[in-house]
Amino acid sequence: MKKNLLATAALAAFAALAATSAHAQSSVTLYGIIDAGISYANNAARTGGSDSLVKYDDGVAQGSRWGLKGSEDLGGGLKAIFTLENGFNSGTGALGQGGAEFGRQAFVGISKNDVGALTFGRQYSFSTDYLGGAYSIGGQTVAGNYAYHINDVDQLTSSRINNSVKFSSASFYGVTFGAMYGFSNAAGAFAGSPTVGTTAGSSRAYSFGLNYKTGPLGIGAAYTDIHYPGSSTPTFSTNIANITQANIKDLRTFGIGANYALGAATIFGLWTNTRFEPVTGASSKFNAFDIGGKYAFTSALTAGLGYSYMNLTDNAKGHWHQFDASVDYALSKRTDVYVLGIYQKASGRNGTNDVQAQIGSATSYFGTSGLGEDDQLAFRVGIRHKF
Repeated sequence: MKKNLLATAALAAFAALAATSAHAQSSVTLYGIIDAGISYANNAARTGGSDSLVKYDDGVAQGSRWGLKGSEDLGGGLKAIFTLENGFNSGTGALGQGGAEFGRQAFVGISKNDVGALTFGRQYSFSTDYLGGAYSIGGQTVAGNYAYHINDVDQLTSSRINNSVKFSSASFYGVTFGAMYGFSNAAGAFAGSPTVGTTAGSSRAYSFGLNYKTGPLGIGAAYTDIHYPGSSTPTFSTNIANITQANIKDLRTFGIGANYALGAATIFGLWTNTRFEPVTGASSKFNAFDIGGKYAFTSALTAGLGYSYMNLTDNAKGHWHQFDASVDYALSKRTDVYVLGIYQKASGRNGTNDVQAQIGSATSYFGTSGLGEDDQLAFRVGIRHKF
């Protein structure tokens, strides 16, 4: 009897130890961001003209989100990893990214120390991974989604590829690189749907990236090609000037950027070139140039300045000059408050239509400046909390 009791106790202790060991080798983290504030623009489109707009706006410095991410140690430096990330509007509680439950990210995969990660699901392109955060005004300052280029047509902040397989390398002497492919998931359409907008999810995409980081210097480049962007769910925004989403057969964008830290200061620059190839008619090109800097006056107080020049050529035409200024104050490691101001001036004409100003990316903006107006001035006061 005593032997049976001892054996049972030993087995129970071993099971508890094994469970504790297994638990220690895996982890799940809940995280998120809530960004909210009040924004103003002097020229916002309305029927028959334009007027000033004061509104509650969500997700400007960064999109509001919550997510789960985790890993399981498989031994030998190998891990199973996953991320599920939901986007939402803090003002209405509505889901973002077209109503998808995990529209920001949803992927699972395997990672290996000193090699990299192979993942499967809905994932960011390398234009977002390598360029948007490190080298753009929107990524480097709290100007965020107001500072990214019109409708994010160059894929810097919200370029998520459905049904994708992605490899992201580990760092090799400061060099990282990656490649991804997003399947159309439509029969007979491995390279994308032959008809725009008729088959949900029939858009295919691929993306490549290369980045180098050493000491204070960073340099990165990325290329993303999206076939039939209007057929994806959610769709990719391509609307700018007189270019409409429904007519685009191929959206290709390439960019290269750099940053350099000088003590408390950081300077950065970025160039992107985006080509819109329509189903019928001539193609158009969109070039965007960013240059800016930020300075940390204290560990809590940071100010940023930036200038963007955006130029649309060939079939569609337009010019936009944009100036961004922001100040961010950290109340704690997780909470900050900020103010920002942005001015944009547009010029050009397409047929009988004058080019209008339009501050903001596809996820947060004021709309066009309205008939008869070619500039837009915006201000914002916001608060951001990370958990």
